[in-house]
Amino acid sequence: MKNPEEENIHAEFRKLQVPVEGMSCASCVLNVEKAIGGLDGVQKVSVNLLMKNADIEYDSQQTNLKNIADTIQQAGYNVPTADIQLKVEGMHCASCVNRVEKAIEQIPGVLKAYVNLALEQVNVSYLPRLVNLHHIQEAVEAVGYKIVKEKEILDGDWEKQRHNTYMLKLKKKLLLSLILTIPIFFISLLEMSGLSITFLETYSRFILFLLTTPIMVFAGSQFFTSAWKSLRHKATDMNTLIAVGTGSAFLYSTAVTFLPFFFPVTLRHVYFDTAAVIITLILFGRFLEARAKGKTSEAIKRLIGLQPKTAKVIREGKEQDIPIAEVRIGDLIVVRPGEKIPVDGVIEDGHSAIDESMITGESMPVEKQKGDKVVGATINKTGSFKFIASKVGSQTVLAQIIKLVQNAQASKAPIQRLVDVVAGYFVPVVILVATLSFIIWLAFGPSPPLTYALINFVSVLIIACPCALGLATPTSIMVGTGRGAELGILIKNAEALEKLHKINAIILDKTGTVSEGEPRVTDLISLNGHNDEELIKYAASIEKVSEHPLGEAVARYAEEKNVPFIEVKDFRAIPGQGVRGKVENKMILLGNRKMMQEYNVSNEKDQQLAEDLALSGKTVLFVAIDGRIAGIIAVVDPIKPDASLAVRYLKQMGLKVFLITGDRYQTAQAVSNQIEVDEFYAEVLPEEKVKFVQQLQDAGYLVGMVGDGINDAPALAQANVGIAMGTGTDIAIEAGDVTLLQGKLLSVPIAIDLSNATVKNIKQNLLGSFIYNVSGIPIAAGLLYPFFGLLLNPMIAAAAMAASSVTVVSNALRLKRFIPKENFKS
Repeated sequence: MKNPEEENIHAEFRKLQVPVEGMSCASCVLNVEKAIGGLDGVQKVSVNLLMKNADIEYDSQQTNLKNIADTIQQAGYNVPTADIQLKVEGMHCASCVNRVEKAIEQIPGVLKAYVNLALEQVNVSYLPRLVNLHHIQEAVEAVGYKIVKEKEILDGDWEKQRHNTYMLKLKKKLLLSLILTIPIFFISLLEMSGLSITFLETYSRFILFLLTTPIMVFAGSQFFTSAWKSLRHKATDMNTLIAVGTGSAFLYSTAVTFLPFFFPVTLRHVYFDTAAVIITLILFGRFLEARAKGKTSEAIKRLIGLQPKTAKVIREGKEQDIPIAEVRIGDLIVVRPGEKIPVDGVIEDGHSAIDESMITGESMPVEKQKGDKVVGATINKTGSFKFIASKVGSQTVLAQIIKLVQNAQASKAPIQRLVDVVAGYFVPVVILVATLSFIIWLAFGPSPPLTYALINFVSVLIIACPCALGLATPTSIMVGTGRGAELGILIKNAEALEKLHKINAIILDKTGTVSEGEPRVTDLISLNGHNDEELIKYAASIEKVSEHPLGEAVARYAEEKNVPFIEVKDFRAIPGQGVRGKVENKMILLGNRKMMQEYNVSNEKDQQLAEDLALSGKTVLFVAIDGRIAGIIAVVDPIKPDASLAVRYLKQMGLKVFLITGDRYQTAQAVSNQIEVDEFYAEVLPEEKVKFVQQLQDAGYLVGMVGDGINDAPALAQANVGIAMGTGTDIAIEAGDVTLLQGKLLSVPIAIDLSNATVKNIKQNLLGSFIYNVSGIPIAAGLLYPFFGLLLNPMIAAAAMAASSVTVVSNALRLKRFIPKENFKS
């Protein structure tokens, strides 16, 4: 395939034009040229500032496009990339995965391709200026596979229909094969037992041929067509092993049946039963495997099922039911009691209580009124209301959650990369071993040598199929991330899932992570003859005008106590101190100690009281009326109920727990004492949070960072695993590797425990697969025969191969039953 942007210099060299964004001057050009030129294998680089691209000539054996793109981004510039997920039909094993990935990565302009065998999906990261879907499709088809055109992300019916069609097709083939194999098996059994039936003695081989041929041509056709496609492209896969093994047995038996005079009497054995039973067993294994794999994506199906199918939209003054896919931003939508909210939006008219447990995990309905946001797929409990659609289709919260889970399920864990490397060499080595086994048995085996040689040749090929190896990791990842989603833990990629259980230090942001992030009034102390009602009336009236979070807490407290607000005149906010204004012709000051000193308001008598409140982690606000202290209001950002428990469990898991905050020292100390972290750091700026993460990493720690705000995003990105609170900002969620939908700190130890269970499951699968192949191949080759006289029947090999795949998928499905430890749920 040729690309107009690229030409081969010779076998190892490429010339590529890479787009570069962010350059503004000649020094930028020099920076980019210097960065790229420093890479091994780069022969020549020329950057064009006007065209905003870099012409690069490089040795593809020494470097690749991903290295070049990463280097440009590390230099402070940007290479615009795109990502696409595509379904691929025809993949069956780890060697198929390896071939598809290599084919796509050979396209000039592709940075990375990774395949998930369990999902039958490939994720491709590429430069959109150089690559399009047609290029990818061509590359995949060139190695014998097919790209399936994907439908909308929320179209779950299409995926279900495709799976059902495949299952039905497989079932028909299996039934045909089974119906024909039963008589084949019994006729062969009669012959082997020596029982004499005249008709069978004369025609048994022809009958076996007639019964076996439909199995080979129809039921087993997929193995032969796939193997032929692979061979045309000078490649091999598990279908090659099955096709060569059963094909050899069938062709040899056919030759003996119709041309017996070419063979010595001792070699006139037929193996129709071997070919028929092997194909039947493999089809049965595929059927069980497909049925089990269908269960691995149930988390996605359940999420998709939450989305209502239709919406009641008011258009041209009329209410009409339309499919959810036809809802547009700005549509006015009606929701009645008991109905699901179709898309995200903002209430325009009416009010209601909405069950948002799907998003937040909280069972109590949330009161909503005009101006409040509503989330698609949540349930309207009481009143009717109208809302304006603000996010539709793939932009809704539910669609984003589904996409996060799908991306995680499709991503590749680092441990899988080793499997892919092994798989690339596995099938050719197996064919070599089978061929050597055939030659050795033919040359040195007992009589009849050809029979023994053929049996062992077929056995090696059949037992070695790397199906289980290819399924070992992706099935566990799929089920693990799906179970996480059900528990309100969105894990963005397989790498994060694998790393999570390895972290040994965790940093907790305070506000919004350990604390609620919403300050509340905890103490109201009236002084000098004033009462509480008078104090809060004046304080809340002046703070109602303020936009400061502490002011909002005071105003909210007054609302809860039904204290009326009074008009404020001459309002003024004094940065770093507080606010002032006139209420009922009285000058009201509300602020910190510095403000009182600035306005010469004496508060010496109450200093100890204020100190005690401050030491307990509370923020102290002084209220002065006409130049005299009237009272003290203490405000605190409450600690989340589960924070202490979460920290205790994290420490029990062997993690060192740090608290980090931009808040003042006394507050940080009070919170630290309350939740019992190992160390705390106060008055930390956002950029200092990143440095703190780096310092821990330099000290040898694998760091997890938990945060919720924009100021946490850099540290979340720097950490080995960034954990974002789902109740926080979009930027923090985007920067994190894991999102805790419910915003509960107890979800952190649960996520680590889930990671541990998933990685353990992967290791069990891989160990089982490797033991199966490493022990099975020598046994199939006849290793036990010289010592014990034992040979592995090819039919037993086929049953073992099918069982290994089913075992791997079944073991992965155990993760669906993962339950957080009882103490984690406290």
